[in-house]
Amino acid sequence: MKPTIEFELNGKPVTTMADPSTPLLFVLRNEFQLKGARFGCGEEQCGACMVLVDDQPVYACSREIGTLAGKAVQTIEGLAQDGSPHPVQTAFIEEQAAQCGYCTSGLIMSSVALLKRCPAPDRSAIIEALDPHLCRCGVHNRVIRAVEKAAAIMRKST
Repeated sequence: MKPTIEFELNGKPVTTMADPSTPLLFVLRNEFQLKGARFGCGEEQCGACMVLVDDQPVYACSREIGTLAGKAVQTIEGLAQDGSPHPVQTAFIEEQAAQCGYCTSGLIMSSVALLKRCPAPDRSAIIEALDPHLCRCGVHNRVIRAVEKAAAIMRKST
């Protein structure tokens, strides 16, 4: 019998009986029907699968579900509050920081993590935080502007 793995997913307690070595990405997409994190490379090289685990960016393609017992996992689907997009999501929309959109959820999740730990990042901190992400569409400058905008919005609201 497979062990039961309990963790928090987007603020709610959940349980899975997935094999502990199953990548988190597959559990999110197949068991919980959360499709925001995407399979890109499967080798921690593109960031399309990025989610937050205890507020830290994590590659869901390689993180085994068995390591997440008692942890808090947040996906792009869990960012909106009371039907309103997260300020980072709003800024990405306003700055048109997505072209094809494949990598966008990962970029947003890493941006959220950055702004949680550093509410006023400079441009180099933003670039460093987003360095693990590969965007072939070339929206990098728009993404940086979106993170700067979101940071300013979030500082005003606190």
